[in-house]
Amino acid sequence: MKPLMTGRALISDIESYDPPHGSVAFWWLGQNGFALKGAGCVLYVDAYLASDPGRRTPPLVQPHEVTHADAFLGTHDHSDHVDRVALPSLLQASPQARLVVSKVTAANLVRDGYDAGRVIGITEGDWVQVGPARIGAIRAAHEFLDLSAELGYPHLGFVIELNGATIYHAGDGVPWEGLRAAVAACRPDAVFVPINGRDAERYRAGCIGNFTFQEAVDLVGAVRPRLAVPMHYDMFAGNSEQVERFTDYLDAKYPGIPWWTGSPGSRGLVRSS
Repeated sequence: MKPLMTGRALISDIESYDPPHGSVAFWWLGQNGFALKGAGCVLYVDAYLASDPGRRTPPLVQPHEVTHADAFLGTHDHSDHVDRVALPSLLQASPQARLVVSKVTAANLVRDGYDAGRVIGITEGDWVQVGPARIGAIRAAHEFLDLSAELGYPHLGFVIELNGATIYHAGDGVPWEGLRAAVAACRPDAVFVPINGRDAERYRAGCIGNFTFQEAVDLVGAVRPRLAVPMHYDMFAGNSEQVERFTDYLDAKYPGIPWWTGSPGSRGLVRSS
């Protein structure tokens, strides 16, 4: 997929677009990465900006160009979600930004020399306020829950309440008992969910799996948000999916639930009504 906007054009669109109350604008960065904006607040979730010859979706911006972030959210400590290559430059370019991650990831980052004053660690049930954004966590099983007795769950999905709208970003993970109820209880207007699936070959190679497109459709069907956004299907040739399989199955099984797909760098809008 050819990126729609990159570099300064993308940064300019994020800075200039002002979504009305009751909505959050989002820009897809590829993989699980999104920039979100509402009420003047800009959040980046799972921003993966490191150069890698294996990428099929190139980095859309350079880390030093991101000077407007209020927070960087990382769902778990894998390089395409908490990007240790890009992160130092991102934090330097946006000195006002905080980093919101699991308590497990926070401990890893502080151990590795990151400023503890800029790192906010949360686990399931916790909420943190960043400007007008309220951010909460739901555990994720990637492919196991991997609970730490001291620090909680290392893999998270985020619930983001901003500008009168609510987004559930599932991070990476697979279904676990109680997930649908936990997400539905947050009454999200949009569900962002990975669809690339999993299998033995990838697992043995160290590629930990995600929802299949069918499982992702059933999560969306159980929650019935105003918008479904598939993710994590584009980046690597050996770990991808055809997004049309998700959208076609959603249309067939749960007709009437809107969905969004677009080229990296394109803008979408989550509305609460």
